[in-house]
Amino acid sequence: MNALARRIARMIEMDGPISLGTFMTLALHDRETGFYATRESIGAQGAFVTAPEISQVFGELIGSWCIACWRDQGSPARPLLVELGPGRGTLMADMLRAFRGAPDFLDGLEVVLVEASARLESVQRERFADAPASFRWVQRWDEIESDRLLFVIANEFFDALPVRQFVMTERGWCERVVISGGDALKFALSPQPVPLPRHPARGDAQAGAVYEICPAATSLAEDISRRVAAHGGAALIIDYAHDAPGYGDTVQAVRKHARDDVLAAPGEADLSAHVDFAALAHVIRRAGARAYGPVTQAGFLRNLGIEMRSEQLVRANPAHADEIRTGVARLTGADAMGDLFKVMAIAPPDAPSPPGFC
Repeated sequence: MNALARRIARMIEMDGPISLGTFMTLALHDRETGFYATRESIGAQGAFVTAPEISQVFGELIGSWCIACWRDQGSPARPLLVELGPGRGTLMADMLRAFRGAPDFLDGLEVVLVEASARLESVQRERFADAPASFRWVQRWDEIESDRLLFVIANEFFDALPVRQFVMTERGWCERVVISGGDALKFALSPQPVPLPRHPARGDAQAGAVYEICPAATSLAEDISRRVAAHGGAALIIDYAHDAPGYGDTVQAVRKHARDDVLAAPGEADLSAHVDFAALAHVIRRAGARAYGPVTQAGFLRNLGIEMRSEQLVRANPAHADEIRTGVARLTGADAMGDLFKVMAIAPPDAPSPPGFC
């Protein structure tokens, strides 16, 4: 066991088993030894590579998407742009490149980066010291004012929110919990069945079936939707997706670009789970907004013109043609990120359909 695992084991010995969601929160966000607090998570030296790290075209298209949504809603003054989990700031830097071509959008734009890691916030502050827009940082979503026109970008953010898992047994749905098993952390099932907050039909599940819920994701999506419905704007969620809503064990640990055991080394591996877009769509509509998608990342980027933009870059940078085209292939290829990642948009009920969802 590493230091964090030993600390979690002592917590379990004192207070009893913990949920998978609690374990994920500790493993990722513990201030002393959590993964996001202590390690470089993104890029060649980190656990994974995100779409903005692959090609600048990705961020430029997302920036153009924001501008188009803003203009479709009448170009209101003082737009507020929020990025959730901005990492090293690569996506926002590429979005700013697109914004420079729309000075009317930049005029009065305020950018808020929601970043829980002090280390990454320092990286972002240095990167955007001379940005052509006003920047500020918060650690939590609920620190953002709720009465502004709002654009929200969440790329590979929802998949890192803690999930709870339930397993179908002869007793009913029992929660998967983490226990201390001597010299290792182990999974077990709660002895009593648990009523699920959003209960799937029992007849649909065979013994051993796993059902995941993410209360943090649905709560966040509902609050974003309520604000967008009331004050305008739009939100874009891009992430791994469930093949079937809620079903299946999708929690994974990635350490230096390789799969790892989820419980083996908390704080040393990135933990994530596929996003249940059906659950998000349900709460978006409940909050009074409209949900668009999910569509595949490949379809979304192609609808926004990724091939045309990439060929413009090739003509401007012929020495990097292979690199540019390889990046686009990774973003859109069915055997890469193109089909695995899904995209969902949130918009006011009376706004035009956002670009990319035709």
